[in-house]
Amino acid sequence: MARILLGVSGGIAAYKAVEVVRLATAAGHSVRVVQTPASRRFVGAATFEGVTGAPVLVDEFERDPTRGAFPGEAASDHDPISHLELVRRCDVFAVVPASANTLAKLAAGLADNLLTSAALANTAPLVLAPAMNSHMWEHPATRANVDVLRGRGARVVEPATGRLASQGEWGVGRLADSAEVLAAIEAALGSQVPSELLGRRVLVTAGGTREPIDPVRFVGNRSSGRMGLALAAEAARRGAEVTLIAANLSLTVPEGARVVEVSTAAELASAAREELAGADVLLMAAAVSDFRPADRRATKVKRAGSDGLRIALEPTEDVLAQLSAARRSGQTLVGFAAEHGGDPLAEARRKLHDKGVDAVVLNDVSEQGIGFESPENEVTVVTADGERLVARAPKAEVAAAVLDEVERLRVRSAREAGA
Repeated sequence: MARILLGVSGGIAAYKAVEVVRLATAAGHSVRVVQTPASRRFVGAATFEGVTGAPVLVDEFERDPTRGAFPGEAASDHDPISHLELVRRCDVFAVVPASANTLAKLAAGLADNLLTSAALANTAPLVLAPAMNSHMWEHPATRANVDVLRGRGARVVEPATGRLASQGEWGVGRLADSAEVLAAIEAALGSQVPSELLGRRVLVTAGGTREPIDPVRFVGNRSSGRMGLALAAEAARRGAEVTLIAANLSLTVPEGARVVEVSTAAELASAAREELAGADVLLMAAAVSDFRPADRRATKVKRAGSDGLRIALEPTEDVLAQLSAARRSGQTLVGFAAEHGGDPLAEARRKLHDKGVDAVVLNDVSEQGIGFESPENEVTVVTADGERLVARAPKAEVAAAVLDEVERLRVRSAREAGA
């Protein structure tokens, strides 16, 4: 695994850098952290030290107790200059978050603190994850600085749009999702995590379909698409060519994924049929409506003068079963089942058999704090040879566990085919 040097600059998003470090260490990477003095107003060094297991440096003239070594490495036999030794050893240097001030310094080549001195001496790939107020991000000076840094080869993880730190403000400037930042860091290494998915074509469906009642109203569900996006990001991290069929998503899609936008179950089914022919793996994570209005109104139904609105529903097509019936040899198909009440595991086993897929990822949405609209999940991966519980964790980690199971299934299938 890689040695990641993470620079943390000042800004409220500094606390999110802790999650990036946690994901990186969970993936087996070795991480050292350098902070700007301003960043310590938001997150203390002890927090990063607890997650990385290594000392955090802030000052250029501060002695490094491990003499430049990353966790798991032997220390140098002398006291090196800290910012030079850290970048000499690192495989990638990431600044998370990168404030407007730090971006300006990096673009100008200033070296007035440990982070910027290390960046100026760095020869490893540079990844920048900006976070700031939307007005600062959209200012021509910041845009010019980002263009300069991109021109020098830096990878920039675009900030997301949403609620900002200042009360009542909304716009672009939020730090990108932690899993997305880590994926960019790993992509910058130039070598993907060794994976059976390397070079494979992975088709992911995400989000929730909407079935129109009239031009304004629809029948839908609560799926945000977070799980599907996490799966797409993880597949891309493992070197797959990812196509994402996105049903009414409002979240940022992973970098590098080809996106096909759909709205209804029929549109999703049509797109999936077209894309499946060229895919090696299908991850059917979208929440597809089971029913749709039998009679879609051409104009908005008015409340005035009405004694109520009665909607007759008809079943939609079983998209996954149809795709399974049309599968070709060598494809791996994974369904997802959100269950509430009854015997969820028995229902997942039934779907595994009836739909003819290789695995069903069971999500018991009756449990609070997981599933729909939540950053965390807990699932059971049901296959013909048993079940695997993936304990409650951020969806990025759950996605990694699901794809581990996909790889296991594919390796076993290839072995059986060659026997």
